[in-house]
Amino acid sequence: MAKLKAKVQPLQDRILVRRLDAEEEEIGGIIIPDSAKEKPQEGEVVATGPGKVTDDGKRQSIEVKEGDKVLFAKYAGTEVKVEGEELLIMREDDVLAVLS
Repeated sequence: MAKLKAKVQPLQDRILVRRLDAEEEEIGGIIIPDSAKEKPQEGEVVATGPGKVTDDGKRQSIEVKEGDKVLFAKYAGTEVKVEGEELLIMREDDVLAVLS
């Protein structure tokens, strides 16, 4: 994880998220191809930016931290590929909840 952080450091209030694999479900023995499956909306925070600068010039810190498991909006973020791994860069506002 530290190696990825060194290669990609999010700016402002953005975070770098690794999608968590969805659990496989077979209904009636039917196998759904990967192209037809929805991508999971759950992930792990890999890196965070320093936080957003407010109108009065103060930096507002990010509430999520590296290692947090988060639930995010369906179409949130921008997909990036780092060393062959698909990750998402998104604003902290796109995070709906921190999972425990």
